[in-house]
Amino acid sequence: MDVVSDAISAMRIGRPSSQRLRVGGRWCTRLAPYEGAGFHVVLAGGCWLLPDGGGEPVALGPGDAVLLPHGTGHVLADGPADPAEAGRAVPFEEVHGTGPGIGTGTGIGSPGGGGRATELLCGKYRLDRSRAHPLMAELPEVVHLPNRVGEHPELRTAVDLLARELDDRRPGSCLAVPSLLDLLLVYMVRAWTADAEAGAWPAVLSDPVTTAALRALHSDPAAPWSNERLAAEAGVSRATLARRFTGLVGRPPMAYLTWWRLTLAATLLRSSDAPLASVARRTGYSSPYALSHAFSREFGVTPGKYRLPGTERHP
Repeated sequence: MDVVSDAISAMRIGRPSSQRLRVGGRWCTRLAPYEGAGFHVVLAGGCWLLPDGGGEPVALGPGDAVLLPHGTGHVLADGPADPAEAGRAVPFEEVHGTGPGIGTGTGIGSPGGGGRATELLCGKYRLDRSRAHPLMAELPEVVHLPNRVGEHPELRTAVDLLARELDDRRPGSCLAVPSLLDLLLVYMVRAWTADAEAGAWPAVLSDPVTTAALRALHSDPAAPWSNERLAAEAGVSRATLARRFTGLVGRPPMAYLTWWRLTLAATLLRSSDAPLASVARRTGYSSPYALSHAFSREFGVTPGKYRLPGTERHP
């Protein structure tokens, strides 16, 4: 596994949901804050996104994608509405009128507003923020990825495939669409790391030494890693690795490994009914007791209490 894949996988729970929205005329709808990440893709037309908290309005055009990685509440509207108008926005649930899953809404809009019709793919990813990787935590409130020719072709392809699946509703689309939504999240995060002009983790992922060390740790977190072995894997001295890794990541390599092992253990506890002994082996701990001690120190609860109801197993 690589850092971006693991950072997303550690937090993600359940399946993403999406709805297609068609709007026209004068319209304005509000999406409340969400315990996860929200996204929108403009399939046709255009609109404005107004984030809560006085953030700058974002103009969205055809093919644009926008990710709200921290579930920030926001308004979507036909124009850069003033605060008073945004306060009267229709709740999105009333606009769309569907429950969780994949659906299609008829949209809203008042006649006489002028402008072109707009089609949006709106959705959410469920995320467990107790296991947030610092890469995901560093993402800004709004990640706007404009549809620029030649940039991030894989993201553009995913958007095009989603649009086709939603248009045709062909056999297998109930499986294809959630899979494409997962792919869309990976591509949006990847695009941000490539485009960001500042931030710790874009710098981390562009440093070959730190990236090599992280790839090694994430590929086999249960291995008996040491600073010497990891430095050899990265092809540098132990002092060079410690300096570059700590300076960019914010913690020494072995401290990061301990944190990642416990984060991975938390993910396994919540997503499977594997016995604690198995979880300990997979995360580099010599015994269930050793894992339980470290886990309680990190999360403040025992592994058994951390599990979801009904999945607890004895070591």
